[in-house]
Amino acid sequence: MITASLDTASLDTAEEATRHIAIEPSILYFGTPVVLLSTENEDGSYNLAPMSSAWALGQTVVLGLGADGQTARNLGSRPDLVINLPAPEQWRAVERLAPLTGRHPVPSTKAEGCRFEPDKFAAAGLREEPSHEVRPPRVAECPLQLEARALRVGPDVSGEFVIVEAAVHKVHADPRIVVPGTDHVDPASWSPLVYNFRHYFGLGPELGSSYRTQTPRSRRGRA
Repeated sequence: MITASLDTASLDTAEEATRHIAIEPSILYFGTPVVLLSTENEDGSYNLAPMSSAWALGQTVVLGLGADGQTARNLGSRPDLVINLPAPEQWRAVERLAPLTGRHPVPSTKAEGCRFEPDKFAAAGLREEPSHEVRPPRVAECPLQLEARALRVGPDVSGEFVIVEAAVHKVHADPRIVVPGTDHVDPASWSPLVYNFRHYFGLGPELGSSYRTQTPRSRRGRA
């Protein structure tokens, strides 16, 4: 009888743990990498903007941008860009960029407290590094930098955002995050900065790997 009682209690606990509630969050940033996009302004200067709606498909990176931002305006007529991926410890530099815009006057759609800043690199405390195949500079401090060109720029279904499909032409990586002698980024050494419901996080310890991984593991001390 005691065993049966315990089993019932365990089942009740399991059922309780699997119940969900319906919620209506104001945003759906459920844990995506932060990127810093460098683009060229109309006057030949450069804009730098943080965003967290980016994902890769092969050698194409898809970006979701605010329709009224300077980055969307730039890519509509000047397709060169650099997709810079900061490390977790660089979150403060990212946050320094968050309330800034390259648009003047500041669009009414921008959040309260947003202000115009013509030199975003200096404002964030970041350094420009020349690119090889595109005009905008890379962010020197970012461990991963993707030189790319926007091949398709258009509105999303809501009309509030712009969807950009960018083809990556050159990848630069800090050698400390590359498996020596290969072109593989070592996932044990590289942790992106993750934007999780408007809070910044890094990755925790590795839990496992996909059956499709091609990353050599002998240098990483695991089978």
